[in-house]
Amino acid sequence: MDLFTSTWAALRAAVADLPDEDFARPSGCAGWLVRDLVCHLVIDAQDVLITLATPAAGAPTRDAVTYWEVADTPPTGGDPLDALIVRLAAAYEEPRLLKFHLDDVGSAAGRAAGLADPDARVATRGHVLSARDFLGAYVLEWTLHHLDLAAHLPDVPGPPAEGLARTRAMLEQIAGGAFPAELADRDALLIGTGRRLPTAAERAGLHGPAARIPFILG
Repeated sequence: MDLFTSTWAALRAAVADLPDEDFARPSGCAGWLVRDLVCHLVIDAQDVLITLATPAAGAPTRDAVTYWEVADTPPTGGDPLDALIVRLAAAYEEPRLLKFHLDDVGSAAGRAAGLADPDARVATRGHVLSARDFLGAYVLEWTLHHLDLAAHLPDVPGPPAEGLARTRAMLEQIAGGAFPAELADRDALLIGTGRRLPTAAERAGLHGPAARIPFILG
């Protein structure tokens, strides 16, 4: 729960500090500019609010790790929903409007998370999770998208170290094996999710299930 708060706050702060010209630069998400990624974060914040307000009965069917599914192919930006995000982002016209909307909805999502009963059951994507696990799943979402935000913006501070470590641990659970210990958390995440190609030396260090990179999460 605390990691949800710290990783989300760090990501929102990084967006708030962006100069306008950075919104037209590429992000680490294929086919998306920074403005498109920020628009996606608005949708994410809405998902948090909707899910926390959707109680469920019965035992959980997913947890923070099994919430994520591994896709066969990486996104290209051409998926209908991805294309819709691009059109929505363009409709804002001015970065300050997009910043305002993210701050408005994002702050509400943060407050809702802070007020949530960790053991409450919520429904999303046809599954039941505890609020704790649902918010825990979003630690991975915030951390990876923070890396996407900073992918071509070297002055943007990266995600919190504890978020990187937790996201790496989650990705290793999804992968079914550990990444080499000598790989920094950031590099393990970028390589493991296909956000950058490994060097020859890095690939040689991948063994067992972790060698099946990339793990495309959705």
